[in-house]
Amino acid sequence: MTNPRRIALEALLDITDAGAYANLRLKDALAGLPQREAHWVSAVVYTTLDHLLYIDHVLAAFAKGRVQPVIRGVLRMGVAQLLYMDVPDNAACNESVNLCKQVGKQKLAGYVNGVLRAICRNRDNLPPLPDDPADRLSIQFSWPRWLVEEYVAQYGAEFTAALLDAKAPGMTLRAQYPYTTEELRASLQAADIPFHPGKLVPEACVLERGVDVARQEGFRAGRYTVQSESAMLVCKLLAPQKGMRLLDACAAPGGKTAYLSHLLEGEGHIEAWELHPHRSALIQKTLERLHVEGVTVQIRDAAQQDPAKAEAFDAVLVDAPCSGLGVFGKPDARYAKSDALIGALAGIQKQILDACAGYVRPGGTLVYATCTISRRENEGQIRSFLANHREFQPGNMDALPTSLQKRAKDGMVQLFPHLDHTEGFFMARLVKANG
Repeated sequence: MTNPRRIALEALLDITDAGAYANLRLKDALAGLPQREAHWVSAVVYTTLDHLLYIDHVLAAFAKGRVQPVIRGVLRMGVAQLLYMDVPDNAACNESVNLCKQVGKQKLAGYVNGVLRAICRNRDNLPPLPDDPADRLSIQFSWPRWLVEEYVAQYGAEFTAALLDAKAPGMTLRAQYPYTTEELRASLQAADIPFHPGKLVPEACVLERGVDVARQEGFRAGRYTVQSESAMLVCKLLAPQKGMRLLDACAAPGGKTAYLSHLLEGEGHIEAWELHPHRSALIQKTLERLHVEGVTVQIRDAAQQDPAKAEAFDAVLVDAPCSGLGVFGKPDARYAKSDALIGALAGIQKQILDACAGYVRPGGTLVYATCTISRRENEGQIRSFLANHREFQPGNMDALPTSLQKRAKDGMVQLFPHLDHTEGFFMARLVKANG
């Protein structure tokens, strides 16, 4: 008989101690589990990760001495249930004790029980947060201190608190040409799936509850797909017109390529480049599921200039590899990032931008995008590019909603989860001079 708590513990330890990706590790862990148990395992793992630094802050006051990794995992899950989940105190404590015994730590079961019971008794007297703004916000919202310090310096403590308190946006669907938004809405209504139109992209359908979309007939048939409003906006910013020749330079897994084809209504040609063969296969799989034609998928390094492609495209999209710090639905990712990693990514982004600049025809458009809030990867990257590429100027942002046009500056705009109800996404539109 499967034990959901043990499955959750093993997955959590692999993520926190062995560097496994939460989404991939949980996909394996949940395979074959009944839906209710799978939901609980996913909930306790993601809840623990989302509040990890605060949980450790609490445990530091109650769990004295050196704690073995497996016991630390049991305690972390226990505190997550006590403080953040709808689990009765007795159940959280007793099941944590049972979990200790199941993993061969019977001698420490009493210790775990004592720590968790003490936290229950002192729920209204938990350890205070530090006074320093960066320290306080780091622990309160469980984000690395170095990153919080950077955000506070850029945006101030109040804005940073609201940003870090933002929740991941709901799942968003869009139609794929020739299927229409009206047909998608009718399909969701017929399936009794509640939704509302997107705030930034009205044709997007934001689901109001969790749905296993992959089981829906319309999804399997390729009539619609999952795509965030921010990803859709980036494609709109390219202003694709029928007959255009477009390049999606960092295209995996293919969602933006497919949406560009949707906007072209199949009349035009797109090249989709990807460095790694296995990710190139993901693009092909996406395009096949959505019945997209007129796309050439190529295994290419977008950072390496190809003279044969000079000025070959009307518009180029660089959805650059980035730190991903704007994707709040992946709490494990924030702990794996570092200042050095952002510096390395900025170097790669620069190489890709420099190479792709040559592929834009005179008068054409270059759109740069990331799913991060790091200024080094965003505004700093674009300002440096413009200083070195005088043939480009900031473009208009007319394709964006009025609310974002007002915030845009010098052809750039930053989306924030707490303001825009989408990922923390950056986009810039640059236009190449004629002649």
